[in-house]
Amino acid sequence: MAVNVEALGTLERRLQVSLPMSQLEHEVGERLKKLARNVKMPGFRPGKVPMKIVEQTYGAQVRNEVTGDAVQKAFTDAVKSANLKVAGYPRIEPKKDAPPKDALEFSATFEVYPEFKVGELAGASIERPQVEVDDAAVDKTIEVLRKQRTTFARVERPAQDGDRLTVDFEGTIAGEPFQGGKAAGFAFVLGEGRMLPEFEGAARGMAPGESKTFELKFPEDYHGKDVAGKTASFALALKQVDEPRLPALDAEFAKSLGVADGDLAKMRAEVRQNVEREVKKRVEARLKQQALDALLAATPLELPKALVGQETQELVQRAAADLQARGMKLEQLPMDPKAFEAAAKRRVALGLIIAELARAEKLQPKPAEVRALIEQEAASYESPAEVVKWLYMQPQRLSEMEGLALEGNVVNWVLSRAKVADKAVPFDALMGGQG
Repeated sequence: MAVNVEALGTLERRLQVSLPMSQLEHEVGERLKKLARNVKMPGFRPGKVPMKIVEQTYGAQVRNEVTGDAVQKAFTDAVKSANLKVAGYPRIEPKKDAPPKDALEFSATFEVYPEFKVGELAGASIERPQVEVDDAAVDKTIEVLRKQRTTFARVERPAQDGDRLTVDFEGTIAGEPFQGGKAAGFAFVLGEGRMLPEFEGAARGMAPGESKTFELKFPEDYHGKDVAGKTASFALALKQVDEPRLPALDAEFAKSLGVADGDLAKMRAEVRQNVEREVKKRVEARLKQQALDALLAATPLELPKALVGQETQELVQRAAADLQARGMKLEQLPMDPKAFEAAAKRRVALGLIIAELARAEKLQPKPAEVRALIEQEAASYESPAEVVKWLYMQPQRLSEMEGLALEGNVVNWVLSRAKVADKAVPFDALMGGQG
């Protein structure tokens, strides 16, 4: 076998491979002989079919299989011999010029992983949020829990913010109806911002049974392109007003949160524990985000297009699956892969950097570190021990937890080298973010 390696760019390579045809034909002959021992054909006993007939029947198929196996083996041996780390899949092409009859020649074009060192982090600055979980924070959380359990009761008074309104409406533009401009028995909570301000403004103060018409101009960047920037005339009829009723802060409310005996002191203690756990998670998430950003800033590297393409497709598929799970039709929401490229590049770059750190700094998590993370994950469930057992029985989930443990080790490694300063952050600011 003759092999020639050509660099087409920083990461792109091309292998030119030539395989002796005599070697391939010998393998074809051996496989046909083996096949002939067991092949069954009408008019012949098993194993007695003449080789000429076996070759006429199976020769083309066997030759294709032998050629495919030989090309794959030759490529694998060649990249191993040249010590090349292949990223993605190669593009195999036969020689374009007339190949010699005594050899099979092909080229394999592919990318290799970049060679790099993680950059210096001494100049990176990271802020560690310091958040106090005080009584006021617990009170705010309890109020959020109460609002989540809001019920509504019908009232006969003008509508005000917080009320749930049931309306009929019909809109026209230049006297013509438009898609999505008509509904009957439509319910929304006034003041939540679900409807456009002009719509909510028209409904505010209306009494049940009242009707009115009003004009509304759709924003220029409105998601419905057919009506964006246009002015519509709406006929609005208020059918029903329901006012919100928060549950009383009593034993029944405590029981609804899982406190069996309804003890309010126990409820507050459990809420505080849950808030402290959530605050810890969000602080860790912010530190992780800053640490990974610091790694990316310190380690610029060229990314294999093949890996970015694969990651982009995976993100598109995940988004599509999420939309389908929510009952949306994909044909109505076409997804442009370009919209996912930035996220894909970030994920690929971080994957390469984390893998290099795991190798160079020996940061692979120990079983005890993975176990601690799993127990932390399970702590928020009703039966933590059962969750821990379940996670260890799910190879994919266990692999994900091992990956998170590795990321945790990488974050700690970054924090030990960067400039980390504590910063007081208000409880609302932390809990209102995406951390």
